[in-house]
Amino acid sequence: MTNTMMQLIPPSRMISLLVFLGCFGLIAAALYMEHVMMLDPCPLCIFQRVMVIATGIIALIAAIHGPQMRGIQIYGGLVILSASIGGAISTRQLWLQSLPADQVPACGASLDYLLDVFPLVEVLTMVLTGDGTCAEVVLRVLGLSIPGWTLVGFIILAAIGLFQILRPKS
Repeated sequence: MTNTMMQLIPPSRMISLLVFLGCFGLIAAALYMEHVMMLDPCPLCIFQRVMVIATGIIALIAAIHGPQMRGIQIYGGLVILSASIGGAISTRQLWLQSLPADQVPACGASLDYLLDVFPLVEVLTMVLTGDGTCAEVVLRVLGLSIPGWTLVGFIILAAIGLFQILRPKS
């Protein structure tokens, strides 16, 4: 790769900082929808938020650390891992939203109640199974529901992580 082309690639720290800021923006949008638009998040939405936060924290640590090439690749892999888990959760919710009304699982208890009553492993199993609240589409923007847009965000985050792994060595 020519020296001029290498200069066009932003430094790893800058990319990590941008990933962190993107995750911050996603969480800010989620909190706006919850507290201003009064849209209550379902359990799968909350788990997606957790994965956005995890991805953002990984990126922030990478930005602060400023590692060499091997470290950049490790952080990139961790971003891919967290974004992939979040994307899988988003995909699960999109699948629930696509079910015919008669096949949607019954609504379950709130996440707070489940966490108070059951061990964490059982709560994870119950939440990932999904319920009727997770199948409800409360908002569409340009034809996509909220988990659809979240999936787009996770795909972009994973692609950036992949770029960090494959980035040319400077």
